[in-house]
Amino acid sequence: MVHRNSSFLDGYHHEPTKVLPFPSQLVYNRVGKCGSRTVVQLLRVLTERNHFSLINSDIHNKTRLNRIEQMELINNISLGDQPYLYTRHVHFLNFTRFGLEQPVYINIIRDPINRFVSNYFFRRFGDWRSEQNHQIRTPGMKDEERYLDISDCILENYPECNNPRVFYIIPYFCGQHPKCRDPGEWALQRAKENMNRNYLLVGILEELEDVLLLLERLLPHYFKDASAVYHSSEYKKLGNGTNTMKKQVPSPEALKVLFQRMRYEYNFYNYVKDQFHLLKQKFGLKTRARAPNKKYEIASQVESPGPSHDDDDNAWLQDIYR
Repeated sequence: MVHRNSSFLDGYHHEPTKVLPFPSQLVYNRVGKCGSRTVVQLLRVLTERNHFSLINSDIHNKTRLNRIEQMELINNISLGDQPYLYTRHVHFLNFTRFGLEQPVYINIIRDPINRFVSNYFFRRFGDWRSEQNHQIRTPGMKDEERYLDISDCILENYPECNNPRVFYIIPYFCGQHPKCRDPGEWALQRAKENMNRNYLLVGILEELEDVLLLLERLLPHYFKDASAVYHSSEYKKLGNGTNTMKKQVPSPEALKVLFQRMRYEYNFYNYVKDQFHLLKQKFGLKTRARAPNKKYEIASQVESPGPSHDDDDNAWLQDIYR
């Protein structure tokens, strides 16, 4: 029999291996004006409750990176204390290109015209918090640009209201390749491929409550109790400040022109919506007809065109928001 000297273990404390959830690396490359500030506020509450690291970048205006910048960002992300959720406005990054493990991605998108309108007025007038604090959004903007009627911007082909500026959502999924910035079939298909291969969930903002329910089931370590927090009175006080100020609806003529410019965006949006509804079905969540959420929709303010000889030509007005 071997007699072990107990003093051999004196002063030694074995640290058990930390068991990490799967996935332990999560990236939310949030799309601008698609409810991301609402979700980030929610994540700040959840990180305390669910014990994960939230790495929230304060860089908002640099979504496209050169190779060195990609490598530096990917290395910095990978050094985060796991489990972590990294979030930033940045186009899709391919970690495997630099020999690192690809994290799991999530994202939320929104009806493209609704997103565009929200961004147009947010750049000019900010949100409720800006209004309350008397902050001027985009201080360097001249008054003739700040108060430019959105319909005039669209119909008179101002750069802000034309391609490639309105080709916005797809590059977040297509990635950093220069062709991802060009409105067309190549970027659209690559965005769909990346979504299918790398994203665990891409939800739609119009059904945010169902997005949170699915995230709770798919990623409980990060999103446990997300729905309860979202509906709590304390959280609603935080969320009320994110509403964009002074939004107006473009004219039906301007909307029609904008829709044509954004046809690739709508192809992708409808594809995402279909995939999201399929995932909801798998988890037993029903997609019901519902009134538009005024916080996220302008559809309720757009009148459907009346009967005319051009009914077929105007059918898009009814289809955009289906």
